[in-house]
Amino acid sequence: MSKAEIASKTPFPMEVEKGKTYKWCACGRSNNQPFCDGSHQGTDFTPVSYTAPKDKIVFFCGCKQSAKAPVCDGTHSSL
Repeated sequence: MSKAEIASKTPFPMEVEKGKTYKWCACGRSNNQPFCDGSHQGTDFTPVSYTAPKDKIVFFCGCKQSAKAPVCDGTHSSL
């Protein structure tokens, strides 16, 4: 499996709504970061589903290297 492209070296803070499911881009190719736009087609990547447990701000991983994908775990600080 190839390594994901780094979309951003900082996370994407996004407001999410309780109960709504979001598709996080895992490949780094989406033009709709941090969410999937289908650009992963033809790769080994698939989007990661995130269902919001409550209304809040989530810091979605931008570097695509987080061990806690789809949320940021600070990995971008060592890239």
